[in-house]
Amino acid sequence: MANDVQHHPERSRYELYVDGRLAGVADYQVQGEALVFPHTEIDPRLRGQGLGAVLVRGALDDVRASGRTIVARCWYVAQFVDEHPEYADLVR
Repeated sequence: MANDVQHHPERSRYELYVDGRLAGVADYQVQGEALVFPHTEIDPRLRGQGLGAVLVRGALDDVRASGRTIVARCWYVAQFVDEHPEYADLVR
C-alpha cells in the first residue's frame, strides 16, 4: 500500500492518498503564522489501519519544514501530538 500526503494550500488542507486514491483529509485555517487544524477525516472503509497517523505525521512534518506552528483543535491531532512528543514544539 503506497501512501502519499499532499499539501493543497488552495483548499486549505492536507490530503492522504493510498495507492493513488483519496483516503483522508486534514483541514486547516491559517491564523497568522499558525495552522489551526479543526478537523481530520479518514474514509470510513479505511479506518483502523493507522492512516490517520500517516496523514497527521505528513502534515506536521510539512508544517515544521515551513517554520510555522499549529493549533490542534481536532481531537485526533491533539492526541497525536500528545503521543508523539517530538511534535510538541509545533504547538502554539
